[in-house]
Amino acid sequence: MQASHLSVAPGCAAIRAGRLDRRRLLAALAAAGLGAALPGAARSAEGEYDAMLLSCIDPRFVTPVYRYMQGQGLAGKYSQFCIAGAAIAVVAAKFAAWRPAFWDNTQATLQLHRINRIIAIDHRDCGAARIAYGAASIATPEAATETHKRALAEFRRAVGEHHPGLTVVTGLMALDGSIEIFS
Repeated sequence: MQASHLSVAPGCAAIRAGRLDRRRLLAALAAAGLGAALPGAARSAEGEYDAMLLSCIDPRFVTPVYRYMQGQGLAGKYSQFCIAGAAIAVVAAKFAAWRPAFWDNTQATLQLHRINRIIAIDHRDCGAARIAYGAASIATPEAATETHKRALAEFRRAVGEHHPGLTVVTGLMALDGSIEIFS
């Protein structure tokens, strides 16, 4: 049978051109076979996931937060919402305009991923805390701890009001990646 008699998808240039590119065909077959052999290897966009992570946009904490989640056995099992200040962004008056984005995202995550908990990780040396509460709020390690403890407690209360069935885990990450859990 000649290629001109085949019904061809518009993107299949090798067949439309009258030749079947063996390498592309073998690669496609291999990918299809691997997908069939490992059906649980990739999760769908919807389904059962364990948690939603709320973390800060600070580039210094991207890798440590990921390592923490991996250490909790959650790699590939959580969605993520990143915003300056993490929990502070959800509760501080200075960032009130940002709240709807967090709550809308949480609702979508509940609907799509059916999570059962939110993990909120704030961090030390947080510029958003300084913006929201003033320089004195993070001037000393003790002041920063109290500022974040209060904000994280307020965050837990807010989640409880919006979504009483969710478990909330909160923590404060140090510059070295260690974390103190407050819940």
